[in-house]
Amino acid sequence: MSNLTKSIPADERKMLRKAFWRSFTLYAAVSPAKQGASGFCYSLMPFIDKFYKNDEEGKKAALTRSMSYFNTTITCSTFIMGLVASMEKKNSEQKDFDASSINAVKSSLMGPLAGIGDSIFWGVLRVIAAGIAVGLGASGNVLAPIVFLLLFNIPSILVKYYGTFLGYKLGSEYIQKVYASGLMNILTKAASIVGLIMVGGMTASMVTFKSTYELTMKGESVLNLQSMLDQIFVGIVPLGLTLLCYYLLKKKNISITVLIIGVIILSILLSLFGIA
Repeated sequence: MSNLTKSIPADERKMLRKAFWRSFTLYAAVSPAKQGASGFCYSLMPFIDKFYKNDEEGKKAALTRSMSYFNTTITCSTFIMGLVASMEKKNSEQKDFDASSINAVKSSLMGPLAGIGDSIFWGVLRVIAAGIAVGLGASGNVLAPIVFLLLFNIPSILVKYYGTFLGYKLGSEYIQKVYASGLMNILTKAASIVGLIMVGGMTASMVTFKSTYELTMKGESVLNLQSMLDQIFVGIVPLGLTLLCYYLLKKKNISITVLIIGVIILSILLSLFGIA
């Protein structure tokens, strides 16, 4: 047993192992609105059941927090799970704990860890493993696919396993230091800002609109709608659509399913009328 796992109480080590095995279901039920939220919640349930055993309202709140949007490289996901589990433990023990900091910290870590994880495991490790396996396969070695799976999955699984314990251990120590120094409010605000920046970046890259409408006179273009929109504000339509959806979701309580269907219908109509 490593020093990392040995320093954690036996019952909590058992729960961390459960979270590790459950993390393989992270993206088993993906939705556009939540991504891996259901898998994240399922992975944390052993902790939530234990920490809020005698607090039904606290348990409901913890489950609701765990069902918020979650999306990061699966290899790095367990580090966030361990960190969130340690924060849930503190929240269950301390009445003055700021529960909003849990999701703020979780959201702020998703983007950076996704960038690191995708670069290392998908961009580097996978390519190296595939290169070795392709070389073996070209020479007629039937073990080539097995070699690829081993070279890619063994490091990934080890990082996932120990990442669970590392996140939990660092989380406990980090929370104690932050509370002792009075920096929790600053950290929560900073984490919220980082999370909003990440959402803004996702909006800019994932919500797109390009108009094909062009008004011509005597064979010459007199109005290009997309060019005119870009002169006003680049990305004004995606931004406006995102803000409209947010308003309808938060203020009018319209379900995410209705919004998705509405955007699909709007896209079809714009295409039929030759606008986009």
